[in-house]
Amino acid sequence: MNLAHLFEAAMLVCFGFSWPLNVIKAYKARTAKGTSLPFIILIITGYLAGISAKIINGQYNYVLVVYFLNLAIVMTNVFVYIRNKALDKKVEAKKSLKITANDIKNVVEKEDTMMNYTYSLDELIHKPAAANEKKNAVILMGGSIDTEIPVSNLAKEFNFNFDIYNKSTAKLSVGNANEYFQKNIAALEPEAVLIHLGESDLQTFKSDSSTFDRNYLALVESIKALNKNCRIALVSVENPSNDKSVNLMNAHIKAIANAEKTSFVNLENAKLWNPEANKTSSAFAYNMGLKIRKPLNDVAEILYSWAFHNIKSNTTEILVG
Repeated sequence: MNLAHLFEAAMLVCFGFSWPLNVIKAYKARTAKGTSLPFIILIITGYLAGISAKIINGQYNYVLVVYFLNLAIVMTNVFVYIRNKALDKKVEAKKSLKITANDIKNVVEKEDTMMNYTYSLDELIHKPAAANEKKNAVILMGGSIDTEIPVSNLAKEFNFNFDIYNKSTAKLSVGNANEYFQKNIAALEPEAVLIHLGESDLQTFKSDSSTFDRNYLALVESIKALNKNCRIALVSVENPSNDKSVNLMNAHIKAIANAEKTSFVNLENAKLWNPEANKTSSAFAYNMGLKIRKPLNDVAEILYSWAFHNIKSNTTEILVG
């Protein structure tokens, strides 16, 4: 056995041992930050030079195999780097996403046709003691108005065949919603979330709409990070006085819903909804044992038509005041 070749192979093994660990670490990190592509390319160039020298000298032995093995592992780092770089760009795009004037124009001008709902089983809020709350439920997450909706009664009345909880709280704003979600809702790993925010954010929106957008997007991203298949619906803010700022804020909310591929619920249609007319079909489906979870819009239809007819005066006071 040629000792020179043996020592050369040992050197290559020592140099190459860290690369598989580096590949695994970089893959799990899901970011290219801290990784130097020029350095990796320099290593690859060195291995190519070594392989070329072996071939020119006709040294076809096990050492050449080690060269190729090391080269393959280092090349894997390049592919992982490219993948991580793409993930970084995606994250940055989400962070920097701003709702453009054109987005708002399209939302404002486009007639909302999403509210032609059928009534039946869907989701919402049967609120037992916190200790009995189950995972994979449907969550209502809103502010002061939403806390007044008797979700438990409505859930029983419309025969919802799933666990639903009302996690609304007074003065919940877009600015603190993400933190509130992490502390009070994330542990339940919700299957669906109905978000009704904005009543406490009008002044913030008027002064800095981009911050409003970023905070709203951060909340949606947190929910998706917890469960990528979580169904999400964004509910507009009621605007009985037709305030231009509220209209614009609702346009931003709808643009965010479009960008994130979530549902958008327009509360202006609440006055037209009549869940009572379809209660019979809900009861029939329930008695037939149907387990289909219908769109979150059906849930909003039931909850917010009740709110419109029963707490409208409070809503007006909160929004205008």
